[in-house]
Amino acid sequence: MNRNIISALCALTVMGGAFAQTPKKPSTKAAAAPTIEEKDAATLEFEKFRAEMEESNPAELFEMKGQELWKTKRGPKNVSLAETCDLGQGIGKVDGAYVKMPRYFADADAVMDAERRIVWCMVEKQGFKFDDIAKKPFQGGNDNSAPDITNLVTYVATHSRNMKIAVPLNDPKVRDAYEVGKEIAAYRAGPYDFSCNTCHGGDGKRIRMQNLPNLSTPQGALKGVQGWPGYRMTGGVMLTHQWRMGDCFRQQRFPQPKYASDAVAYLLTYMTGNANGQVYKGPGIKR
Repeated sequence: MNRNIISALCALTVMGGAFAQTPKKPSTKAAAAPTIEEKDAATLEFEKFRAEMEESNPAELFEMKGQELWKTKRGPKNVSLAETCDLGQGIGKVDGAYVKMPRYFADADAVMDAERRIVWCMVEKQGFKFDDIAKKPFQGGNDNSAPDITNLVTYVATHSRNMKIAVPLNDPKVRDAYEVGKEIAAYRAGPYDFSCNTCHGGDGKRIRMQNLPNLSTPQGALKGVQGWPGYRMTGGVMLTHQWRMGDCFRQQRFPQPKYASDAVAYLLTYMTGNANGQVYKGPGIKR
């Protein structure tokens, strides 16, 4: 297993540029856990605000673009994903696919989350170049529109709304990915000796007013999965779960993971697998 985790971590590559500013090293003294009353009040207030925003969720606009992209013949091979891409439910079928990934795909000989699988289909079936997709896979604050891959993931995710998460952990390949993801989550490194579990490995933790879910529990894992892909109100951009994993690495001061890498797929297998049996509500609103 140690060789597995080393292989997964080797999939991480440093992406150009140092941080604009060197952050101050945080205090090693653990913050006092908030009282239940304070925590509940903050949580309920934000949930009320989020519920109001969900009534006019901008994610629908990205879903519509994704639907068009899914059905349109594109790329050097001039074929559509609808007629060539199998997300695990059969070629072109999207209903329930998102909540059953990550899963193992024999044609790629890899465990893939939804985004990684769609990228694979764009490359192998439509003829796009991976490097071109990976140059800018996520929407930035100054971008007028989201990348095609974000729209496609949003479209696919929407077709799993109100379905139970069912990552096939009984598949030996998926179980192996889950176990490696679990080890990566616990792996401490970087200038602050952080790991994913530093923030998300226990109950009662928070940063400022943001409660941090315990990803090792079903309910905590669900909070980590729910609402992705999501429309982020800070910046007004649509982002995917792959982006969220990369941002966690950034906050740990780790090298950024390579786009659509094994490491991210394994982490998502661990997190999403822990949420099995919970209901996924579809693309949502994020801070």
